[in-house]
Formats: sequence, C-alpha cells, structure tokens
Amino acid sequence: MPVWVELAIRVLAVVGAFLTLPLLVGQTEHKVMAHMQGRLGPMYAGAFHGWAQLIADGVKFVQKEDITPRDADRQVFRLAPVIALVPYLVVLLVIPLGPSGLVAQPLDIGLFFVLAVVGVGVVAVLMAAWASANKYALLGGLRAAAQLLGYELPFVLAAASVAMAAGTLSLSGIVDAWRPWWLLWQAPALFVFFVAGLAEIRRPPFDMPIADSELVFGYMTEYTGLRFAFFLLAEYVGIVVIAALTTVLFLGGWKGPFLDAELGWLWTLLKVGAVSFVVIWLRVAYPRLREDQLQRLCWLVLVPLSLVQLILTVGVKVAL
Repeated sequence: MPVWVELAIRVLAVVGAFLTLPLLVGQTEHKVMAHMQGRLGPMYAGAFHGWAQLIADGVKFVQKEDITPRDADRQVFRLAPVIALVPYLVVLLVIPLGPSGLVAQPLDIGLFFVLAVVGVGVVAVLMAAWASANKYALLGGLRAAAQLLGYELPFVLAAASVAMAAGTLSLSGIVDAWRPWWLLWQAPALFVFFVAGLAEIRRPPFDMPIADSELVFGYMTEYTGLRFAFFLLAEYVGIVVIAALTTVLFLGGWKGPFLDAELGWLWTLLKVGAVSFVVIWLRVAYPRLREDQLQRLCWLVLVPLSLVQLILTVGVKVAL
C-alpha cells in the first residue's frame, strides 16, 4: 500500500473518531444523568430509552438563529469555536489505539507534543471572551485563563512522572513500558493528572469559568446556534482526549488480562469509556468549587503532590 494512501486512511479514521466518540459521550451523559438525577425528558425523545435525544439537540442548534453582537470583533468571535476544536483533533492524531503502530502519526516526543497542543485551548477561551464585548463573557474568560494556567503545572508534572518512569516521551513507548504495579506507585500522579485534566476542559466541579448561576454562561454567553454547539462539542472531545491520555499514560493503554494483542484496541476503548463515565459521574455528584477553593486545590494540594510523586519516581528509578 502506498504511503500516502495509508496516511489518508489513518487521518480519515481519526476524523471519524473525532466526529463519533464525542457524540457517544454526549448521549451517554444524557442517559447517565437521567438515571442519577431522575430526569424524565432525556428518556422519552424518540420513545425507546430516549434514543433520539442527541438528534433532537442537533436539530435544535441548527434551527437557532446565528447572532453576532453589534460591538463584537466579528472575525475573532466567529473563529474562536473553531480554535477550541482544532487542538483536540490534532491530539487525537498521536494517541495510540493499539500495538503495532495502530496510531495515525507516531511521534518519539508524542507526550511533549500533546501537552503543548492541549494548552492552546486557553487561546480560544480568551478569544471568545474578549471578542464578545460582554462583561460577563470577559469575566468568564479571565476566570478560565487563571484556572487553565494554574492547572497546567500539575497536569504537566504528573505526565512527567510517568514519562520518567517509562524512560521515554513516546506514548506508545510508555504503554510498552507500563506494568500493572504502576497502578500503585503512580497512583498519586494518576489522581493529579485526572483532576487537572478535568480543570483543563472546564468540566464540573471545575466549571467556574462558565458558572451559569453567576456569569450567565461565561465566555459562551453571546454564542448561539452552531457556534455554541461547537463549544459544547469541544467539551465532549476534551472528555475523550483526557480519558484517552489517562488510559495511555496510567492504565496500560491496550494491555489487558484476557484479549490478545490484536484486540488491544478494544481494551483501549473500554478504558476510555470507563474514564469518561467517571467524568460524567463527577458532574452529577459534586457541586461547583468556589474560585478560592479551586485555586487552593491547585496550589496547595495538586502541585505539592505532583512534586512528591516526581521525587518518588526518581527514587524508584535509582533503586531499580
């Protein structure tokens, strides 16, 4: 098979996952929240178990009028939702799904690349906040910038711990080096990475930048129709990306106790689904953190814990 054909197939597969997995996560969130909170509406759309709820949401967004505020910076305002989506699409290109090169584009510095690209999300938030010409949007954007810049540090430190343990920045190499006992000595890094990842994608209980009871809808206040839907899609793609990174870095990726290596991609998807469920469950189970609580958790808990984990990792590597 020619190289360009193989590359095209890989890219198309990633684009298909980019368009499909977030919708599955969104549909699952509707159902999980309906069961946990006794919501009746999402269980009736389309009759059987509310199968058409996601379709109804899509039709609703398409029908909504596309409004741009009169005083807004129109070009930046319209570009922000696209910038919110692009980094996650790029990240999916380098996340390995299985062994034997089952990845769109393997990189020797894949982890470094992922951490750099994920941080671009704050640019889209600031673009939306500033271009909206709305004080509530601007307040939400500033909150988001403070949150994302703060939680970026423990996010990176936790990832550095597992990279140090594996001795490589390659995501596939990290999975190859992973052993089940890492679940114990890398557990603090797993906790820090997952919590900081939730804050990075602004999921509850870290949704202070949106805080609809205080800031209308934060930096998305002035967005309607498909542009608003793009921001929501970016949130769900973010869930998939954080779940996939958690799986690859800390849960062994395609490694599992029963299936052979050829079906390793199934283990990866199952683990991503399980982590995504935890993300949804946390939205239902925990109230939003106040700004002071959010920053205190970052600087007084996650950062020191991630530094202790780095020291532990160095000690174990030297001992072994």
